[in-house]
Amino acid sequence: MTTFLIIITVLVCIVLILTVLIQNPKGGGLSSGLSSSNNIMGVQRTGDILEKGSWILAITIMLLAVIINITVPKTGEGEKKESIIQEQIDKTATPSNLPTLPGGNTTDSTKK
Repeated sequence: MTTFLIIITVLVCIVLILTVLIQNPKGGGLSSGLSSSNNIMGVQRTGDILEKGSWILAITIMLLAVIINITVPKTGEGEKKESIIQEQIDKTATPSNLPTLPGGNTTDSTKK
């Protein structure tokens, strides 16, 4: 199910990219070369349809992202990694057997 939702999200993203590229920004864009669409519905109407379509696609991507986040099974990997790190900390926190210095003293003789 998650793989299907991810594939749908990628496809919607590609369609959104194409929709944004086709839109006619203030200076002209790819839609300025589409004379057939300008003749049928006019420039303003084409821009409105593309703008509404891009908003719908953007909202669809957001909803799909939330749905994917909800449907992904939760794994205990975070706890396992945390316990491994905690084990490493515990190993280094235990005092090691220091070799004894001459005279039976385990402290450093260079400190005064």
